[in-house]
Amino acid sequence: MAWDDGLTAYDFGPQHPMAPIRVELTMALSRELGVLDAPGVGLLDVEPASDELLSLVHSPAYIEAVKRAGRTLEPDDVHMLGTPDNPVFKDMHDAAALISGASVAAARAVWSGESAHAANIAGGLHHAMRGNAWGFCVYNDPALAIAWLLEQGAKRVAYVDVDVHHGDGVQSAFYDDPRVLTISLHESPATLFPGTGQASETGGPGAEGYAVNVALPAGTRAFDAVVPPLLHEFQPEILVTQQGCDTHALDPLANLTLSVDGQRRAYAELHELARKTAGGRWLLFGGGGYGLVHVVPRAWTHLLGEAAGHPIDPDTETPQGWRNFVRERTGELAPLYMTDGREIEFAPFVEGYDPGDPVDRAIHATRTAVFPSHGIDPSL
Repeated sequence: MAWDDGLTAYDFGPQHPMAPIRVELTMALSRELGVLDAPGVGLLDVEPASDELLSLVHSPAYIEAVKRAGRTLEPDDVHMLGTPDNPVFKDMHDAAALISGASVAAARAVWSGESAHAANIAGGLHHAMRGNAWGFCVYNDPALAIAWLLEQGAKRVAYVDVDVHHGDGVQSAFYDDPRVLTISLHESPATLFPGTGQASETGGPGAEGYAVNVALPAGTRAFDAVVPPLLHEFQPEILVTQQGCDTHALDPLANLTLSVDGQRRAYAELHELARKTAGGRWLLFGGGGYGLVHVVPRAWTHLLGEAAGHPIDPDTETPQGWRNFVRERTGELAPLYMTDGREIEFAPFVEGYDPGDPVDRAIHATRTAVFPSHGIDPSL
């Protein structure tokens, strides 16, 4: 796992929803539950991404703009720095470059064979574009990690994004590149930022079918109906995933209805898909998530436990020491268990398509748009 205490310096200020306390509480809960001490788990050395490395996905002019804004604290409208979503803060470049460096360190560990899985829980900043900040994201660390993998000779990289928001920055970076299959499952752009991610967005010339979007009104069946068939057909050399947990029913910025239990199930399925389709190579990131106490720490601790090969029993009590820490740091009462008691049950899509179900319609639109490009019958 890539970790450095400096990763919590990515801080837009006390009124911003993307508070670094969510990462701090995740790490504290993971330590208390023994996830970080599990056999085979180690911490990777982290260094900030260099300008040369960042330029794999960001323009030199934008990198300089980020540095300048972090010194002067002046907004830059051209590069969308200093907006309500992306306020400028002191040493912004250094904080964002460290997150990007951590993600590349995790990519290096998996690609080199040092580790089968590697995580940067502070990463997953999937909205940042080549020349501007966007949606709480200054540098796009998942795109950078993928670009680095391509530089090392990777020929097939799959990216699966289960954040409630469309993974638009990663899609944009590789929209014309058939070496990268991007799959994003997200709330419909009709109701949520960034307003993109329709099923009709399927890739540029020569890469048709390699951008996959499932725009959901609610529900979870779309994962099984879309992701496994595509990954089995694509056979990536490495599976890269972004696990924003803002799909939870308690998230204040979105409208999907998952529980921690449903999210935990998705993590287990991604782990299994990495084993079955990518030779076990799994690179994973955090992402969005604004239920700072009740959602993010539990969801991502489950994620890290899954990646470590030691899944946490959902009926596990949260440690008293962690509850005390939560009260001390936030003034809130912590959840008592690692479960919401709300396991998701659903019938597989193959058991029948209901045109009256908005989730089924979203699934059908995506399968129809992209499955034929991969030689898969969308009706099966």
